[in-house]
Amino acid sequence: MSIRLVEDASDDTYVLDILDITLVPALPRLGHRLSWTMNSHLKETVDLTRVTCRVTMKIGPVKMMDRTYRLPELLAGMGARLSGDPRPPAGPWNQTWHLQIPRTVPVAKHRIQLHAHTADGKDFFALNIPLDFSHRFHPAPDRHLTWWPCPTV
Repeated sequence: MSIRLVEDASDDTYVLDILDITLVPALPRLGHRLSWTMNSHLKETVDLTRVTCRVTMKIGPVKMMDRTYRLPELLAGMGARLSGDPRPPAGPWNQTWHLQIPRTVPVAKHRIQLHAHTADGKDFFALNIPLDFSHRFHPAPDRHLTWWPCPTV
């Protein structure tokens, strides 16, 4: 799944120009791993350890979370970490993170807004992420399905 699920709400003034985001699997599930690959271009050198991310999560009109993290802290909370140079220079910047979706996330349709800023207050990126966790998927039991015929009237 590419950027269609994840909407890039950044404009030309943002430091990070996101070219593509790929999620595998395309439809994330609670309690499962997710691979997030982002291909992008940095317009200037950025200290990624000092990037702050404001995460707002809504279920319908109700704001469930509004919290600010440092980028490494946000990734660590999802079981990932920054890789490569923590202060990459301007130019291509590609990252793949293997995230763990917590089972404790409420079963619902979520709208997540992620706004990031550099240490000097510049807009880094802005993402809108609609996720549908309205069903919990459980592994099928290890038994055969039984078919029950419908009675004819």
